[in-house]
Amino acid sequence: MALLARRARRSLATTKKLAAPAVAVELAIPAHFRCPISLDLMRDPVTAPTGITYDRESIEAWLDTGRAAVCPVTHAPLRRDDLVPNHATRRVIQDWCVANRSRGVERIPTPKIPVTPVQASELLFEVAESARAGDAAAAARCAAAVARVRALARESERNRRCFASIGTGRVLAAALESVAAAGSAIVEDVLAALVRMAPLDEEAARILSSPKSLGSLVAVAENGSLAGRLNAVLAIKEVVSSSDSACAGLSGKADEIVDALVKIIKAPICPQATKAAMVAAYHLARSDERVAARVATAGIVPLLIEALVDADKSVAEKALALLDAVLASEEGRASARGHALTVPLLVKKMFRVSDLATELIVSAMWRLGKSAGGDDGAVTRCLVEALRAGAFQKLLLLLQVGCRDATKEKTTELLRMLNKHKGAGECVDSMDFRGLNRLS
Repeated sequence: MALLARRARRSLATTKKLAAPAVAVELAIPAHFRCPISLDLMRDPVTAPTGITYDRESIEAWLDTGRAAVCPVTHAPLRRDDLVPNHATRRVIQDWCVANRSRGVERIPTPKIPVTPVQASELLFEVAESARAGDAAAAARCAAAVARVRALARESERNRRCFASIGTGRVLAAALESVAAAGSAIVEDVLAALVRMAPLDEEAARILSSPKSLGSLVAVAENGSLAGRLNAVLAIKEVVSSSDSACAGLSGKADEIVDALVKIIKAPICPQATKAAMVAAYHLARSDERVAARVATAGIVPLLIEALVDADKSVAEKALALLDAVLASEEGRASARGHALTVPLLVKKMFRVSDLATELIVSAMWRLGKSAGGDDGAVTRCLVEALRAGAFQKLLLLLQVGCRDATKEKTTELLRMLNKHKGAGECVDSMDFRGLNRLS
């Protein structure tokens, strides 16, 4: 009897487990509660002049994608300003959520009222005025206004776009320059709000590139809080990547910036900071061979090689781009040639990451194979090592499958370099190279 009772209890428990999902399946979302674009339950319904109701996030994303400004359903002209909040539908949806709470439906929160351009302008005026005043009381007002800007920008993408559209990046960049001597706390507050406005326009980046602002960014990047260091690196990336001439006007701060970026890469605080530091260092290195040499002497090459061992696609592409830029300098090439993993790792990664990574690897190997001004013995060792790692065959394959003209030229030249040393390493016969179909 006891055995039968246990079996009965197990059977009943199994029946309940199977029945539970069935109840959830039976609960269907009413069709008029679904957004016509996402087909999900609307959380912030807005109505277009055509009478069609959408979820705000979905319709704004639709209008932001560059499509014609038309209603997705009726194809009538539609602007963002034409969208009106549908409070009645939202309340009905909220009531339905409450009525079905026992079935696992969560009540959608009431959307917050978006900030208006007038309100945003008033806040920016307070930030600018208090930042220029310079006294302790003004600094406190500035910090409060900046915190409000940041909080509103974080509430929704709509708010962030509103602030960005009225030049908030420029105002915050000017405020950062003004409060640079007021202490790291307020500098980090301004930075936190500033990076919410990215990407910054050229004027904001120009203001940030002043000696005083750059000094603050470097100080926070090296000694600030974890969040502050991340924001400082993101701001530096915005400055150096804003235009081709941005890196040239760093007012003698390039070396300090390089040291701060390499420090972030060497002792990572988060993946986002590491990627931003790599991108910033890349723009600096490619702008000037002297800066590339400075990046190399800071010890970046071994760090990049180690990062490439198990990096994902995003990190690998950024690390390879920075490595290729650093190899434009003799110091970078010497450091790479002296690392035991450089050539084997580049050959191994050639077709394993992406097309962009393949082109960067070819460029890096081409730089390593050039002997102009370098140690001919080290160059020969690199080429022989590449042959033994199977570079020749992979380069032949790259020519067969096709690549950009610049990469094709480097590949062909690199094959000639390798072919000169075919007796010292693993290499296919040169006849295989001559027998390839020539690509136009």
